[in-house]
Order: sequence, then C-alpha cells, then structure tokens
Amino acid sequence: MKLVRAGRDLRVDFFRGIALFCIFLDHIPHDALARFTVRNLALNDATEIFILLAGYAASLVYGRKLDQAGPVSAGADMLKRAWTLYIAHIFLFVIFTAEVALFAAWFATPGYLARVGMDRLVREPLVAMIDAVPMLYQPSFLNVLPLYVVIMGGMAPLLLLLRRPRILLAASFALYVAARLFGWNLPTAGGHGWFFNPLTWQFLFVLGMIFARFGRPALPRVATDVAAIALLVMGFLILLTTWIEPQLARHVPGAIKPLIRDIDKTGLHPYRLLSILSLAWLASRYVPPGAKFIETRLGSVFVLIGQHGLTTYCASIVLSFAGRVVLDHDPGWVMQIVVNGVGLVALLGIAASGAWYRVKDAKPAAS
Repeated sequence: MKLVRAGRDLRVDFFRGIALFCIFLDHIPHDALARFTVRNLALNDATEIFILLAGYAASLVYGRKLDQAGPVSAGADMLKRAWTLYIAHIFLFVIFTAEVALFAAWFATPGYLARVGMDRLVREPLVAMIDAVPMLYQPSFLNVLPLYVVIMGGMAPLLLLLRRPRILLAASFALYVAARLFGWNLPTAGGHGWFFNPLTWQFLFVLGMIFARFGRPALPRVATDVAAIALLVMGFLILLTTWIEPQLARHVPGAIKPLIRDIDKTGLHPYRLLSILSLAWLASRYVPPGAKFIETRLGSVFVLIGQHGLTTYCASIVLSFAGRVVLDHDPGWVMQIVVNGVGLVALLGIAASGAWYRVKDAKPAAS
C-alpha cells in the first residue's frame, strides 16, 4: 500500500515535514540536535517555513476551487478549513494543558506551568478558559495554530483577489508595513498582543499563495542567487553575534549594532522575511520537482509527515514537552538519541496511520 500521496509537488510536503520535525526539536531546550535546526543557521526558523508553505498549499487547493467553482464556494471551503484548524487548536489546548499539569504534579515541579505560561490558568482557571475560546489566552507552544486560523479565515473572503495578484500583494504589504510602523496587533487577555502578529505574518502567507499561483518571480537568476546567499551569510553572522555566541558582539562595529538589534519574531522583522525568502528562492532553484533525494526512504518519511501537517503539528507539540521533561531529568547523549528517535518515529506513525485510513476509505467496498 503506497501511503505517500502522488500527483502533487512533493517538495512542499518534504520541506513542511522538515519544518515540523524542527518545531519538535526547537521546543526541547536541552536537545543537542536542535543546535542544527534552521533557527541556529538562519535568522528565520521553522515557523516561517511552515506559514510560507501553508500559503503555498492553500493557493494550490483553494485557487483550483476558485477556478472551478467560483469565489463563494472556494471561500466557504477555506472558512471550513479555518474552523477545522480552530477545533484542532482547542483540542490541542486541552490535551497540552492536561499533559503539563500531569508532569508538574508527577515530578512535583510546578515551575513547568510557569515555563509555558499556564500559571494564569492555575490562578484564574475560569477566566483563563473563557479567554482561551476566542484565543485571547495563548500559552507558549500554543500560538502557531491561532495565527493560522486567523490568516485562513481572513483570506477566505478575499480569495477572489488571487486573480488580481498585484492588488493582493500591495494590500498585504501595506498592512504589514502599517502594523510594524504603528504597532498594530490583535489583543490578548494580558494586553501585550499576539506572539505571532497575524497583521504582519499574513504577508508571508500571501507571498506563498502568489508563488504557488504564478511561480517564482522573474528575477535575474545568478544575481539573485548571489544576493540570497549573501543575505543568509549576513543573517548567520548576526545570529552568531546576538544569539549563538553573544560575547562576539564586542567585535561588531558601533555603527552596525543599532541595525542588528530587536530583530523581533512577533512582527516578522524584515530581516527574518528576507531570510526565509532567500531560502525559498534557493530551494526553488536547486531542488527541482522530482528530486531523487526526496523519493528516498528517508525523504519519504518527511514527505509523509508533511502531507499530514495538522495532525503531526499537534503531535509535535505534545511530544516535544514530553521530550523536554525527559531531558530535564536525563540530558545524556543516549537519552538524546532516544527522545529524537522516538519523536521522529511517532510523527511518522501518526502520519502513516492517517495515510492508511485515507487509502483504505478511498478503496471501493467489496461486493
């Protein structure tokens, strides 16, 4: 039984699968393998990859429906998907809360609740639960799906603009710039705004939609390759002096220091945006459709995980906190291998079970 879904660009699924595994690793503080994920090599991390590819995939699915059934039907389907994402977020909120509470009680470590922002749930359980329903309360680990929900829901009534890409791009960019300049953000119960500001992150989603619909921009290839590589190298140097080895900051010229401060993730800082776009450009240039390494057994693992992104994302969050607790008590290299191996196998198993049900249900019933 072939579990990998054919008839689509497997590069999207492969890189989304890589991003999902990176999300799992990045949420485990003591994981040595996490030192080699995207966030330690570039100014962006797996979240940017996930949102860009989410826009790309949404354009493929709902852009086709737009052409076949019109904007009302396609927009309604997009809203339905946003509702599915919302239900998944609420389900994940409940499961993750129970998991953190269980580990906090089991190991007598109430600090686990504070580490993920659930201390408010302990102090004001009824108010926190009420705020969680409209996504005004978002503990750590649980702020990507709300972003996805709002962007998908917000794009649904505007889907017709996909036929007017210049208008869509201009409006999306204008909102991105205005939100950054004026500090616009959606509210939260704590008053500090969403950790992932949908008013800025929507621009990355829209870019993904436009790339899927109209292809790679017609830019000079060699010159753009050089620019993309230069941006990534500069980004790594910034990362090196501000995050990986901050003691190296003393070697940074004073005139440059103001330019590399406050590279925020919340508002999708332009440096982070340029970083993910540089990676996307190089990947589209040098990873052709049907690339052999994607069709290998290891490549197929990440393709399968990427093809079931919602379930594997939810699983990665639950698994990552369990891995964090395990490595808190035994950070040795043997346990590191066990945690990473079990995490990858679990994500693969969840994706494979979803694929198996899809294939099974697609087969005609025996007479």
